[in-house]
Amino acid sequence: MNNSDKERAFLNAQRRVKKLRGFYNHLTVYLVVNIVISTFKIIRNLNNGESLQETIFDLSFSGIWLLWGIGLTIHAVAVFVLPLFIGHNWEEEKIKQYMEEDKKNNYN
Repeated sequence: MNNSDKERAFLNAQRRVKKLRGFYNHLTVYLVVNIVISTFKIIRNLNNGESLQETIFDLSFSGIWLLWGIGLTIHAVAVFVLPLFIGHNWEEEKIKQYMEEDKKNNYN
């Protein structure tokens, strides 16, 4: 493995770690924000005379978890599943393809 291959492998690994870190940050924010919002809603609704069951099964309570959870699921698919189908080197191959096309267009 020559230096350019090692450098390319390092950059690919670095890009994958950055995507993974972005997902974990998204997951952390999702959990913290939703737990805080849910806690305030539960306390407010219990103080308004609702039961815990009524509070939890209220759509405004679970809607935030559900809608944001869909976005988080899409993010997870993009990070973990999509590379299995298109390959980890897909970005690198596309960059090479575009550079080749630009090179051909500039010389014509």
